[in-house]
Amino acid sequence: MYIIDPETPADKIGKLNEAVGKLIEKEGGTVVRMDDVGIRNLAYPIQKKYEGHYVLFEIEGSGQEIAELERRMRVNDMILRFITVRVDEDRKKADKMRTKREKRQAQRARFRQTEEGAPEAAA
Repeated sequence: MYIIDPETPADKIGKLNEAVGKLIEKEGGTVVRMDDVGIRNLAYPIQKKYEGHYVLFEIEGSGQEIAELERRMRVNDMILRFITVRVDEDRKKADKMRTKREKRQAQRARFRQTEEGAPEAAA
């Protein structure tokens, strides 16, 4: 995610987003999702600005593209702040918890079916 100066024209923001996407693909990564969130209030003033244009990229890759992307964002004057977050380990953990929850629900459903069928057979 990066925050762009709110006074930047829309066409320059579009060009920057395209350049970031091309850079990621050039370095061997893929863009899973790109959300142009728009202008939002900042949590605290940055360079005497109270708003910023937020853009979120979700990327799959080896990590090499992240290093180059961060290097370019540091020197770009339009970008006020940026942050990169690794989410693959969190997703693995979430998927593991989801499958465990689904398995438990399936076991409960089978147990309820056997309980409902048992009293009828006994009567």
